[in-house]
Amino acid sequence: MKVSRRIYWPAVTLIGPGCVKEIGGDIKDLGLKKALVVTDNVLVKIGVVKKVTDVLDESGINYVVVDDIQPNPTMKNIHDGLNTYKSENCDFVISIGGGSPQDAGKAIGLLATNGGEIKDYEGINMSKHKSVPIIAINTTAGTASEVTINYVITNEDTHIKMVMVDKNCLASIAVSDPELMTGKPADLTAATGMDALTHAIEAYVSTGAYELTDVLALEAVKLIGESLEDAVKDGNNIEARSKMAYASYIAGMSFNNAGLGYVHSMAHQLGGFYNLPHGVCNAILLPHVEKFNSANTGDKLRKVAEILGENVEGLSVEEANAKAIEAIMKLSERVGIPKGLKELGVKEEDFKVMAENALKDVCAGTNPREVTLEDTIALYKEAL
Repeated sequence: MKVSRRIYWPAVTLIGPGCVKEIGGDIKDLGLKKALVVTDNVLVKIGVVKKVTDVLDESGINYVVVDDIQPNPTMKNIHDGLNTYKSENCDFVISIGGGSPQDAGKAIGLLATNGGEIKDYEGINMSKHKSVPIIAINTTAGTASEVTINYVITNEDTHIKMVMVDKNCLASIAVSDPELMTGKPADLTAATGMDALTHAIEAYVSTGAYELTDVLALEAVKLIGESLEDAVKDGNNIEARSKMAYASYIAGMSFNNAGLGYVHSMAHQLGGFYNLPHGVCNAILLPHVEKFNSANTGDKLRKVAEILGENVEGLSVEEANAKAIEAIMKLSERVGIPKGLKELGVKEEDFKVMAENALKDVCAGTNPREVTLEDTIALYKEAL
């Protein structure tokens, strides 16, 4: 039986050391005049944003910078950014950063063409019109937000992360330059790298997985296994950074088309309640959720175990699954991820309401095993 597929990724991608220097010509080819640069103040302080704005200056492209995006971008961030976009007569967005500036850039770009409030767009394909052109410049190897149709905005009134999956927010040009990733702190490198691993593994076992997404996911696992530790140990290792940039990008392409799973559903609640780093939450939850899911994933995790260096020859499906979970936990420990949620200040008294919200999260829709409220609370307890 023939199966039709709808595949999403940006029309143009620039990837590799120094590729950000090419964006001026691409922007001019699109006929764009003035950019709203969406980023955070840390990237401004350490000079990463200047590396991009220098290229814009050399190319004669006008811009205005909004640099107050929070680590978990809020509704206020989005509406303030939109006001600047309008008042400065911008006609496109350049997002510079990891997942937070990327998500904020998408949200601003969609509101610029669709109107309303950002909370109106929670869910799947809730907008009617394509966003303004977005040039998504990634500075971390993890979130892959520059390539996906997903974005997440925190409702500061309810402390819930609103998940949007919307084909209209796809970037016009995605840029993943490992030279913009060098020198980042080890803990950030570890967290974003484990985020990329979570993307790859969740996409691989997703109910939406198919041949293309499997190939991308497994190659991402391989590259992460080869390079994440080196990138954590030496933030200026350009070879390791380059491999991680590719790994993050193709893991993003995989989950962009296969979907994610319950690790993300649970992690979103931790981020919303406690304002915790998304990658760290994913890394802590990943082995627990995949152990739970393994009852429904057949023999797929055997390949993950093999790629991450485990000997699974002659093992049963259950034994190979256990080896895969062990390999994930060992990698997480080697790169310095906290062992449990208790180290992050998470409290058991919040599990029930977080579990209730996790069940409503859009990422739960492609998890390979059905999850109940009781299951979710138990998984939070295991990860504590």
